[in-house]
Amino acid sequence: MSTLQAQPSTRLTAGAESPPKKANARQFLLRPAIIYLIVLTQLPLVFVLTYSLSNWNLLRPDRTRFVGLQNYGDFFTNPDMLTILRNTLVFSTSVVIFSLVFGMLLALMLNRQFVGRGIARTLLITPFLIMPTVSAVMWKNMLFNPSFGLISTTLVSFGGPRIDWINTYPMFSIVAIVVWEWTPFMMLILLAGLQSLPQEYVEAAQIDGAGRGQIFLNIILPHLRRYIEIGVLLEVLFVLNIFGEIFVTTTGGPAIDTTTLGFDIYKEAFLRWNIGRSSAYGVFAVILANIVTLIFLRVIRNGSQKSRGAA
Repeated sequence: MSTLQAQPSTRLTAGAESPPKKANARQFLLRPAIIYLIVLTQLPLVFVLTYSLSNWNLLRPDRTRFVGLQNYGDFFTNPDMLTILRNTLVFSTSVVIFSLVFGMLLALMLNRQFVGRGIARTLLITPFLIMPTVSAVMWKNMLFNPSFGLISTTLVSFGGPRIDWINTYPMFSIVAIVVWEWTPFMMLILLAGLQSLPQEYVEAAQIDGAGRGQIFLNIILPHLRRYIEIGVLLEVLFVLNIFGEIFVTTTGGPAIDTTTLGFDIYKEAFLRWNIGRSSAYGVFAVILANIVTLIFLRVIRNGSQKSRGAA
């Protein structure tokens, strides 16, 4: 009897050892990919942190030395930095909010059945596929130009003034260009969320007498919360790095009215050739991106919780 009882225990032990072996094999196969990601993402960060602690200037490479946190102190003592940070927050917040609103409207429109929906979807995606510098040149010359631009020509034909949009409203002009580019991105993410919503919920709400506004606030918006978070997270990370549109249209001007933190890093690195200071500014840009992203996500989550509580 003891021999017969020992055999099942041996089989169970052998079967229990197989899952750890499979897990170890999977971890072994994942190690090259993890090592590649570490090298690709963390080594540049280490170099940036190292450069930020030195006064390395490409115009005076023989004077490079360790300066500690001096470059980080220059960030706070720079008299223009408050204006640059304000421009960055206004620019990124405006682009994300407007692209979210317009993307939601377009996604709700494309979620319905109508003739030519495929063609309309393709045309609405097109702005996101155009290169940023091309979009900036097109808007600057074909739309915002005060002499022959479409917007000024239309205003003058109706008796309105001829406005030099880029010089008079520089921040508005850049925000309009970037919103036009990134609205299709938000539209695609929200459209994917709308198409994953079971129609039974909407039909049941309609039978109970709920209006369109109630259905949107209590059913559609809570369902899209995850999709909105993904869209906002990705867009904030990309918008804070916008460079081509600013460089082509205003070059950060007039003065520093449209200079964002990302564009100021470019000026420090490639106009003043100060690699140490630009690296320190880059570290603050990463911190700012995380702060703005967390604020947006907190607002979205609080809004969705309030809508659920009201429901």
